Amino acid sequence: MVDDELQREARALGDPTRHRIFRYIAEAEQPTGVAELTNYVKLNHNAVRQHLAVLKDAGLVTEEIEDRERPGRPRLLYRLNPEVDGRWGTRSAYAWLAGLLSEAIRRRQEPRQVGRQDGHRRAAELSGTREPVDLLEEELVRRGFRPARAERGRRVEFVLGRCPFADVAEVDPGTVCQLHLGLAEGLAEGLGGIEVERLVAKNPRRACCRLTLRRQEAKVPASA
Repeated sequence: MVDDELQREARALGDPTRHRIFRYIAEAEQPTGVAELTNYVKLNHNAVRQHLAVLKDAGLVTEEIEDRERPGRPRLLYRLNPEVDGRWGTRSAYAWLAGLLSEAIRRRQEPRQVGRQDGHRRAAELSGTREPVDLLEEELVRRGFRPARAERGRRVEFVLGRCPFADVAEVDPGTVCQLHLGLAEGLAEGLGGIEVERLVAKNPRRACCRLTLRRQEAKVPASA
């Protein structure tokens, strides 16, 4: 299965222009639009779209619709598929994990506390007028957790189909899972309107950890 994925990715990256587009997207700070890529590789839009379709079908990049507040048609945006982190010369997600664990040691903090602080930082960067649960879900997708969402009343549950740090979590699940719990708590607190109820950890190789949130009741303004 893994070999098939690698072969599919290798075939997609065998074209030099497509490889240039992939590298550009992988190194970009923000999701990349077709016009930006067209200007970069000096090809027409249709040619760039065809290359992007191949990269997307190979699972190398993801496609999303721009969260647009100004008039005009939303753009299609592309970013590196988080599940490709560390392959084909891309930066590994483990660099993020190592940075937070180093911060925990340096500040003598618990992993959950450091994760919560990182969640607060990330929540401050997120923009848009959409619901906090949607923004949190997108962040879980961006970090490679493969979340599957289910709702019942004010409760929202995410079944995490993948652990992006399975190698470390298998050896030290307490540290990694507490870091992830803190991250979710920090995101929820920073975005507002939701709170984390619990994180039920499972075998990291089989994934399916369960993150449960609850929407907070809207506060009724005090009467004058």
